[in-house]
Amino acid sequence: MAQHIHPSACIASDVTLGDNITIGPFAVLEAGVELGDGCQVGAHAVVQRYVKMGAGNILHPHAVLGGLPQDTSFKAETVSWLICGDNNVFREGFTAHRSSKENGETRIGSGCFFMNNSHVAHDCTIGDGTIFATNVAIGGFVEVGDKVFIGGGVVAHQFCRIGSYAIIQGTTGLNMDVIPFMLVGGRPARHYKLNTIGLRRAGITGDRYNALSSAFRLIKNKQPLDNLEDTEEIRYLKEWLAVKSKRGLHGFIDVSGKAES
Repeated sequence: MAQHIHPSACIASDVTLGDNITIGPFAVLEAGVELGDGCQVGAHAVVQRYVKMGAGNILHPHAVLGGLPQDTSFKAETVSWLICGDNNVFREGFTAHRSSKENGETRIGSGCFFMNNSHVAHDCTIGDGTIFATNVAIGGFVEVGDKVFIGGGVVAHQFCRIGSYAIIQGTTGLNMDVIPFMLVGGRPARHYKLNTIGLRRAGITGDRYNALSSAFRLIKNKQPLDNLEDTEEIRYLKEWLAVKSKRGLHGFIDVSGKAES
């Protein structure tokens, strides 16, 4: 079991380390932390207690995982968790907080990339393959789907949902939900169109793309999706829309640029 641990690192006695772990100078791993095989913890990075990570995660210098929720009613003795999957990259200054609820979880999937100084608040759920650009900050209980791209400086209000394959324009403020597969931006934020580039990269083309294009027009005109082709994407979209929103949906802008509520 190869380990590469700098002598200045501070590691609690009950930390669980997988094979081929690298821990840099002055890094801190608190009691009960679990790291899977091949994880790398950079200089001055901190993994606080109640954090469990899968394999292949990379923490760059000064990243902090598992901090206390920024909730004035939270009691530090509460047992709650931050759970991370595999092969995530956490760049410099990234922070993620554990849940604010007893035995609750903040959960980050696998294959995500979090750029410098981005933040995941307590009780959030992040899907797989999602990217947070620099200075993205999401509030508590936000749900982010798979393969979402969130541009620099975006801020999301607590309890918002961002559906899979969505793309958020940089510096956008989100106070409502973002429909899967779509591009959102502007001030106030609006749904503009399908995330064409992201969908093409994901192999969602041809009839599958056409079905989503039809769905976008129907949603925009407040029409049901019942008669659309039953593709995997349409099934997911129907399931996502069937969940009662706590924030409502951002509006739309038609091709002429006229705003619609």
